Formats: sequence, structure tokens, C-alpha cells
Amino acid sequence: MLRNSILNVRHKELGSLLNGDTWNNMPIPWSYKSDADEEVIAVRTRAGLYDVSALNILNVSGPDATAVVDQLVTIDVTKMEPGTSRLAAEVDETGALCDDIMVICDAPNQFRLSHGSGATPQQLEKLSQGKNVQIAADLDVHILSLQGPKSLEVLNPHLDFDLETLPYFRHLDAKLFGCDIKIARGGYSGERGYEVYCSADDAIHLWDMILEKGQPFGVIAASWDSLDLTRVEAGLLFFPYEMPEGDTTPWEVNMGWGVDLDKPGDYIGKAAVLASKGKERFKQAGIICMTAEAVEPGSRITHDGKDIGVVTSSSYSNYLMQSLALVHLHPDHLAIGTQLMVEGKQPVKAYVAKMPFYDPMRLRTHPEQQK
Repeated sequence: MLRNSILNVRHKELGSLLNGDTWNNMPIPWSYKSDADEEVIAVRTRAGLYDVSALNILNVSGPDATAVVDQLVTIDVTKMEPGTSRLAAEVDETGALCDDIMVICDAPNQFRLSHGSGATPQQLEKLSQGKNVQIAADLDVHILSLQGPKSLEVLNPHLDFDLETLPYFRHLDAKLFGCDIKIARGGYSGERGYEVYCSADDAIHLWDMILEKGQPFGVIAASWDSLDLTRVEAGLLFFPYEMPEGDTTPWEVNMGWGVDLDKPGDYIGKAAVLASKGKERFKQAGIICMTAEAVEPGSRITHDGKDIGVVTSSSYSNYLMQSLALVHLHPDHLAIGTQLMVEGKQPVKAYVAKMPFYDPMRLRTHPEQQK
């Protein structure tokens, strides 16, 4: 079923044709009439406003909700407190990653699952059989993501609480410009940012007001092309593009943080994913390519003529003035500075770089660490 954002009218006014590839069955504003590289500069130095309503949101509630969600993912959901969120690995019976997922705990036995284009609905359906749990897709919710160092200054004066007190991966019910919302600290840009969850009826009003109040700070609307540029710079993974093998394990994409090794309960693929630890065929890494354009995703990577990896995502970053690529590399070739060749349409020299490319200490998203 094709979904549409209520904000499409604004996207069209900004120059989006909304006729490119859909994501999660929703047309996406991949580009505006503004330049994507200028939008990246806005996000890195001021703030950019994204419509990320294409994320799938599933509401899971009922007496068995915690038990069901706990069997879905590799983290210990039973330890989560209301108002917290966690990214998790979600694997199938073979231990392979099968979706992007964030578990959002709103109350005891009440969760929202924010997920991508993978197997979450099918896995939940199996787990819920015979259980006292209600699962419903939220087709009304819209998600406005304000990303950038000025995001706090723009939003804080118009909320009914002090936004500066909201830690990373926490969320609260709040009022913004007279509308009931949920607001979370997080995002997909490598910058400090906030995500506003609202009803379709309020989305246009909130979009307009954020841009109006943000205008003195230099805030602009930003397209998904610029979001992809920022997430590659920040080394953030995107399912299934960073999992092209089809049987990629969490350990192979450096997602060990998304697996609680001491989790006592069972979950889908537990035995298989734990058994795969230490048996990585490749590892997620980043390379800088000696070219003035993006290399092609799917390109083979060689070292001394031998295949050692593949490009999963890439971009040419005008902000960093480098051609960047997220890659899978054989574990023997991960040392920083290792010289490689990208075998695309034209062979390109490259070398292994420290990750993430932008802000390697993550101080932009966690400025409190500087204190």
C-alpha cells in the first residue's frame, strides 16, 4: 500500500518531484531545488529540517508486549525504562541481520518499534501468536527531524520543558507550538538533533513553525540526498545497503554494541548469532578514494590483484572534499592507511581511513563529553 506524507505539498513547493524511488512504500523528497551540498553545510553549521515520516512505526502493547519484543531483538528489552530508546540488532534464525530497528519504550508493556524495510512485521507476527499482545502500524504519525548544532536553540524556547536536559536516546511527551508531540534526541546526521513525532493533522503547522522560528538561525529544509551525504560522512549504516551479502552478521558490521551477550532470555536466532561471533568473513570499514566523484556501490575492492572486499555505500563529500566509501573488507586488510584499488568503471586508488570520516570521537552528537 502506497503511503504519502502530508508534507508532500511542502516538498513540491521546495522543488521535489516525488517521482524517484520510494522507501517503505512512501515517495521520498530525494532532492529539492536547493543544492544538496549546501544543505549539508546547513546541517553541519546551523540546522536542517528533514521529513523522515517514511520510517515504519509499529505500536506494540499488552501484557505480553515486553516478552514479545524481547524475543524479537538481541538486546535485553526487560531492562529498558519508559522514556528510553535503544538501537538493536535484529536477526533471523540463521543469525543474519534482517532489519534496522530502534526499540522505543513509552511505558511498561508499551513500545514503539521504528524499523526499516526488513522482516520486522513478519517476525513479530510469528512471535505474537497465542500471546496477549496488540500490534498495530501507526500510519498517521509524522516525524520531523531537526539536525544540526542550532537545533537546541531553535526548539527550546517553544517547548514546555527544558530541552537541554533531554539526554541522547531519551524521549518525552511535550507541547510544541501548541501541538501534542513526542520529542526524542537523536538522528541520522552525525550532529546534535531532535526528532518530533506528531499527528498528520499537526505536521504542516509544525514544519512551517520550525522553519519560521529557525530562519534567523539559518535553518533550511533539507532533502534525503543531503541526509545520505551526512550519514556516509558519519559512518552510519543503512539496511540493506550495508548488508549486501544477505547473511551479514552483527559482528561483521561492528554492531556488537547491539547484542547483549549477557541477555538471559531466548530470541530469534540467538544460538546462531552468538556462534558466529569471532568468525567474521569481513568487517565494516571506511576508505577514502583518490577521485573527485563517488565510486559505484557494489564495486569490487582489490589488494595486489586479489579481491578483498566490496563498496556498500559511497558519496563525494564537498564538505570534507573527499570521495568516501563504506565498505566490507577482509579482516587482514583493515589497518589504517592500507592501500587498495576500487575496481569500478575506472580503477581508483584508495586507502583505509579512520571511522567515522566526520567527527571520529562523536563529540558533535554528544557535546556533553567535552565537559
